[in-house]
Amino acid sequence: MRLRNKVAIVTGAGRGIGSAIALAFAREGADSVLTARTLHELEDTATQARAMGQKALALRADASHGQEVEAVVARALAQFGRIDILVNSAAVQPPIGPLWENDPDEWLRTIVVNVGGVFLFCWAVLPIMIRQGGGTIINLSGGGATSPRPYFSAYGASKAAVVRLTETLAQEAKEHNVQVNAIAPGAIDTLMTDQVLAAGAAAGERALAEARRVKEEGATPQAAAELAVFLASGESDGLTGRLISAIWDDWRSLPSKLDAVMASELYTLRRITADSHHGGAI
Repeated sequence: MRLRNKVAIVTGAGRGIGSAIALAFAREGADSVLTARTLHELEDTATQARAMGQKALALRADASHGQEVEAVVARALAQFGRIDILVNSAAVQPPIGPLWENDPDEWLRTIVVNVGGVFLFCWAVLPIMIRQGGGTIINLSGGGATSPRPYFSAYGASKAAVVRLTETLAQEAKEHNVQVNAIAPGAIDTLMTDQVLAAGAAAGERALAEARRVKEEGATPQAAAELAVFLASGESDGLTGRLISAIWDDWRSLPSKLDAVMASELYTLRRITADSHHGGAI
């Protein structure tokens, strides 16, 4: 088991990608603290993790509320005595539609949850990891992080911010042996897919077509969960500050070319000029 004796906090663990990652961690021997806003969904994930022989604590909390985040981290430390892994999966998608038609409060709420929640959990967990001598943080990216996603401006902007936060934090925490990476999970059939379909024309033809395809294929979060296990295990030692696609990147080969990857700008957010002699990454 690649995560034996490890303790993980997984946000957004009641369903979708967060639940899949939590269960993948349990299969690999990790105990966990699972958090989200809907307790009965969390309890279902926790029950499945316990059936695999692992300890799992389900705690209802809103990732965008600092006091609730601190309470989750305090309970995790009291229960297990350490925190080795943090997975920031909690996120919301609305509003959908042209920016000028979005509800401002809903737009800003998306940023607060998707970016603020990542910040708050990292802020609360990092001092613990530093005292322990190391740890792993995995943030979930999403559509709009690396290219425009029309009609989803709040979600896309938030996910781009999460990736840049990942890269920045990785540099700050590297000297403390804390690795910070982001996962691009790919198109998956989740509640967000249902929200796109429900939005209809407001989501745009491209997003609607993609949502229908994902729904028909029943795309699962398995690849993202497998990548999360890789990033949380010793297999990825030394890899930090990277955005990795669970679907499109050959991430299983990264250990064999780690030095080259870390010396380059591969798997990062960069704008490369056409003239490599006069600019490079800017």
